[in-house]
Amino acid sequence: MTTTSTPTTTAITHIAQLVTNDPSLGEGPLGLIQDAAVVIDGDRIAWVGASSKAPATDNAVDAGGRAGIPGFVDSHSHLVFAGDRTAEFNARMSGRAYSAGGIRTTVAATRAATDDALHANVARYLAEALRQGTTTQETKSGYGLTVEDEARALRIAAEHTDEVTFLGAHIVSPDYADDPAGYVDLVTGPMLDACAPYARWVDVFCEKGAFDGDQARAVLTAGKARGLVPRVHANQLGHGPGVQLAVELGAASADHCTHLSAADIDALAHSETVATLLPGAEFSTRAQWPDARPLLDAGATVALSTDCNPGSSFTSSMPFCIALAVRDMGMTPDEAVWSATAGGARALRRTDVGRIAPGARADLALLDAPSHVHLAYRPGVPLVSAVWHKGVRV
Repeated sequence: MTTTSTPTTTAITHIAQLVTNDPSLGEGPLGLIQDAAVVIDGDRIAWVGASSKAPATDNAVDAGGRAGIPGFVDSHSHLVFAGDRTAEFNARMSGRAYSAGGIRTTVAATRAATDDALHANVARYLAEALRQGTTTQETKSGYGLTVEDEARALRIAAEHTDEVTFLGAHIVSPDYADDPAGYVDLVTGPMLDACAPYARWVDVFCEKGAFDGDQARAVLTAGKARGLVPRVHANQLGHGPGVQLAVELGAASADHCTHLSAADIDALAHSETVATLLPGAEFSTRAQWPDARPLLDAGATVALSTDCNPGSSFTSSMPFCIALAVRDMGMTPDEAVWSATAGGARALRRTDVGRIAPGARADLALLDAPSHVHLAYRPGVPLVSAVWHKGVRV
């Protein structure tokens, strides 16, 4: 005799203020509902509305007047690495010169690490992010820079997340320091062949000192031919061709966007390419902040992400990035929360995450606060008190 199990339903009631990101469900762009309830059925949202109208369910959770938000969608991180760069950060923050190898330092440590060590690191940072409300996480390769090490990084990443990006074109490999054209040939040939089966996306660091516009175009075009969707590290350190290239090639996102011309802003506003802003990088390097206001006023779609990496933004905290965006990048609290949830989903071309609505994946967080505004109002405070990921409380 066989038995079958039926997914249980759970109602989360008495949510003081619920961010749905669905204007058809509530007030304003965030679709806010006061004294709300959410019903979870299996791994999906089954119902959203007022607590007083919540249907009967198998289980009930009283939110006790806490705010509810969609799980954060972190659409840009670099989690497959070994070692850290404490000395580099300490020197930078202390005003001292530092001559170690930057990304190359991480490349050497990552190449030397075992598979088990890299798996443990990725799992650790994903768990750290999940505790802070991140339920969807993109991550990249880029610290291997050989065919074998890049494929290994992506294989490991793919065991932990569905959103995996091939970033063999992070910097020119130290092994090809005198032959950057040869390295581009490697990336677009044997490395792409080995890496494409594990990845959904292809990325390139289009920047002076990394890859110029022609090299970036070659990498992204080759990736597209293998079925990967482009993303671009664009316009972080100065004005350059990255944003325009991203829009031209139909990239899902142009990431960093710190130095933008009026033409760049206009191109983003009239395209499907999301401008992903990464304030952790500016915080950790004392660089110029990206200005979200011109992008938002022009109608561009903006996402917020952590850029979690060991060199320039070693944070996994989306709430921290929200606070920075509100304080230093011209965003309102509502805009920052939308960009960290629905905006990240747009950057990953996902419709099942970043919102709390019937049919969406049951990813949400409760805050020890009556409103999502507290994410910026109380910076640095661990407000996330409960997280559901794919319908399971974690």
